[in-house]
Amino acid sequence: MKKVITYGTYDLLHVGHINLLRRARELGDYLLVVLSSDEFNALKHKTAYHSYEDRKIILESIKYVDEVIPEYTWEQKIKDVVDNNIDVFVMGDDWEGQFDFLKDYCEVIYLPRTDGISTTKIKSDLNLGAK
Repeated sequence: MKKVITYGTYDLLHVGHINLLRRARELGDYLLVVLSSDEFNALKHKTAYHSYEDRKIILESIKYVDEVIPEYTWEQKIKDVVDNNIDVFVMGDDWEGQFDFLKDYCEVIYLPRTDGISTTKIKSDLNLGAK
């Protein structure tokens, strides 16, 4: 079985998220999504609209996703890859080169983002980021 891993906050789920999850799943037989915990988002000075638990439920309902686990630190990626016998690490190409250190443990692929959509854009369009 070929196992794929990806990371993210997955807040305000949109077609770009679905495209990434679909394409990630197509690279293997099993997709593990590591979801930023509320505590980790706070460390990154990032606020999600939905709680970790709600985002996890939403992700688990997507047919491309086999398992969702929490992300607590930037540093846990090597452990996640090794402990879960991961073959392929996938991220959006806006992270190009940032996770190349994982090439010692698995294949690393950066997928193109979906044009015209992002959580940041949605928040801006809805003025959710305004103070």
